[in-house]
Amino acid sequence: MKKIAITGATSGIGLETAKALYEKGNELIFLVRNIKKAEGLIKEWSGEDRVEIIECDLANLQSVRNAARQLLTTYTELDVLINNAGGTFEERKESKEGLELHFAINHMGHFLLVIELYSFLQKSNTKIINVSSEAHRAGKLDFNNLQLTHNYSVTKGYGNAKLCNILFTKSLAKRGFTSYALHPGIIDSGFGDNLSTPFKLLWKLGKPFMKSAREGASTSIYLAQNELPKALNGSYFKNKKPTHSSSDSKNEALQEKLWKYSEEIIAEKLNSNSNSKDF
Repeated sequence: MKKIAITGATSGIGLETAKALYEKGNELIFLVRNIKKAEGLIKEWSGEDRVEIIECDLANLQSVRNAARQLLTTYTELDVLINNAGGTFEERKESKEGLELHFAINHMGHFLLVIELYSFLQKSNTKIINVSSEAHRAGKLDFNNLQLTHNYSVTKGYGNAKLCNILFTKSLAKRGFTSYALHPGIIDSGFGDNLSTPFKLLWKLGKPFMKSAREGASTSIYLAQNELPKALNGSYFKNKKPTHSSSDSKNEALQEKLWKYSEEIIAEKLNSNSNSKDF
């Protein structure tokens, strides 16, 4: 039995990942924004005592910090952390701290979660799994406009955030963690609900060709359950197999630049320079 924490566990592939891992006898920690929704879901599961719920709003850095601290005071070890939560937004929106919402939810909240748990995850030899997407190939990080205050598009926002997921994964592997990124596939879920009417129509037309949420969860489940060769550490997976990610995702200078940029945001937005460390 493994102890597994997962963000975004109340819908889509996150929920299907959680269900499958629960059915395999694992102990789960839901890191979720909506506690009542999570409680309602697990009431249907037998032996629900194997699921704990911690409030964690990835669009609110203080909430992420509080969640990490609660986890640290409750648990002595963690086998797997699945950074699954994500979202897409047709119009530019901002998090509580004024970060572009794709960047905030898909990358920055997960980055802070890992930083707050850094020593704990090291000690536990925790495997860190980051749910990315083939959309990362559309990502081009311009650090002068990473928050997309001008020339915003959903393609840029989502593509950049998913590229960040892979850059983060490879940075973690270089720092001694076991970490993988993955593409779950094009999923028939509520993922496109925030899109405008023309995009929603295209999304609906494509549904017959999409994977189910359970099928989309298969690679996350595979990575959580299996021990892989060290040579695959930091790899990007698709259909449970390692595959090539974009050239930008393999750029070590870009990996380090994103790490430093993310640390600077923590220092600025949480007014905690003492907590921003050069790991």
